[in-house]
Amino acid sequence: MAIRLREVRHDRVMEWFEEESGDSLLFTLVLLNYGKCVYWLGADKVIAEKGDALLIPAGMAYYAKSIPSVFHEKYVAKFAAAGAGLEELPWLTDRQWRKLKPAMFEWAASRFRTIAEEWADRTAYAGLRGSAIALELLVLWNREWSSGPVTAAVDYHAQRMKDYILEHYREKITKETLGDHIGRSPNYAAALFRRATGQTISEYVHATRIKKAVYLLSDSLLTVGEIADLLGYPDVSYFHRLFKRATGKNPSDYMKDRRG
Repeated sequence: MAIRLREVRHDRVMEWFEEESGDSLLFTLVLLNYGKCVYWLGADKVIAEKGDALLIPAGMAYYAKSIPSVFHEKYVAKFAAAGAGLEELPWLTDRQWRKLKPAMFEWAASRFRTIAEEWADRTAYAGLRGSAIALELLVLWNREWSSGPVTAAVDYHAQRMKDYILEHYREKITKETLGDHIGRSPNYAAALFRRATGQTISEYVHATRIKKAVYLLSDSLLTVGEIADLLGYPDVSYFHRLFKRATGKNPSDYMKDRRG
């Protein structure tokens, strides 16, 4: 199976519209990062809100626009898909539009951001890497869609754990910590968290720290060592490796654009 990106956008707009006649051979994949907008897909009116992933199949006519006075932010990728194995992904074969609120939204948004940044910067092999990431997202979203949404109880406990991590991400957080927080066993907490987010507790904690690191590297006067220590990484070389693996860049790359 092959996916080939043809266009990638990061929209941050108040006023926007887009129209497709239905002659295009490209699929459109959208992830709403903030706000909301509306799509008319054939005879269906679809409101896309923060946290929604939307796939519009190739050949489907649509019209889309922003909602008056409502700012929204989204990632958009248009791609061609062909080759053996395509039939294994219903989203690419049944020619129906699909909307899903992915459990692992934060992780998906960071992956889509990587696609958009490398595409905009014309980074070497950005198209190949972006196509691979887009395929990974489609596989995971097909899997989630096929297995059905998480229950309200699972979502509730997962949100409590995510909220705890956001407040204590500088500290050591384990499945025992989160199990105590929600009143469940450590193994239950770990399994529930993975079911709801698509990530392990450790992966989510690291992702939260790296997201904060990007902000501090760009908008503070702290050194890389000070930021690493602040975020719970006393070993700066370890922080460098994690950061490069997560973002594809070195910490110093973000420091170049510091204000002031």
